[in-house]
Amino acid sequence: MEFLQPLDRKEALEAKAAHPEAVPIFGGTDVMVELNFARTRPRAMLDLTRIPEIREWGEEDGRLLRVGAGVTYAQIIAELGNKLPGLAMASRTVGSPQIRNRGTVGGNLGTASPAGDGLPPLYASDAEVEIDSTEGVRRVPVSEFILGPKRSVLKENELISAFYLPEAEGPQQYSKIGPRNAMVIAVCSFGLALHPEREKVGTCIGSAGPTPIRAGDAEDFIEGVLEEGGLWESRVAIDEAALRRFGEMVAAAARPIDDVRGTGEYRRHSVGVLAKRTLMWAWDEYREATDAA
Repeated sequence: MEFLQPLDRKEALEAKAAHPEAVPIFGGTDVMVELNFARTRPRAMLDLTRIPEIREWGEEDGRLLRVGAGVTYAQIIAELGNKLPGLAMASRTVGSPQIRNRGTVGGNLGTASPAGDGLPPLYASDAEVEIDSTEGVRRVPVSEFILGPKRSVLKENELISAFYLPEAEGPQQYSKIGPRNAMVIAVCSFGLALHPEREKVGTCIGSAGPTPIRAGDAEDFIEGVLEEGGLWESRVAIDEAALRRFGEMVAAAARPIDDVRGTGEYRRHSVGVLAKRTLMWAWDEYREATDAA
């Protein structure tokens, strides 16, 4: 196996162009599992850990954030918790401290697993993925980036360099279910973001379909409830019947399967429960912000 260690962006892109079969590695959370179990034996590995550009994040165009693909879960928790609370919540559920110190959301994108904890918050906030190659840079909506389990729009000569998403304008939530409380892959998960300035609600179902899934009908329903009732302005509690219906519509959007971690029926039910709870928690936080002011 050939091991490539570029020192900057230019070298990395040239190496990927010359060795399109090379598997990128940064934290190795998923890649090393595949290697250890002999599920894959790539002819070349492309170590990206020495490239400073992908380890950084910054603000662009006001509240838009550019987060490098090599920014770790630990960095997101420590440095971006106030700006991206949903993504920070998801990051806290990933593995152990050692894994959070090495693993990245960029790796979640590259692996393209529907169970990736970092993905639902990106979908709920309409993130875009920056893709780099010797031919230039392109940006793809995250909802179009993942095509199926372990399949994405990445070409052989391309690398994920960063992702873009707006700083949170309202409360965000992330919750998942697993066979234990920590260091576990999600049986199912759910991310939610309130966008008060646009009077929108973003959602995403994780680990209950071939890709992360936006629950569009549920979003339209609850946005209608909030608009018709004038709730964005009054900030009164959402009716229990509306919360329950929102959960049911999210559950209907899921496309789960039966596997060793849970049945499709269990996943569908659980996603509905998570949706109802996260909406209630986010809305309570939105109401409390007014009370505090």
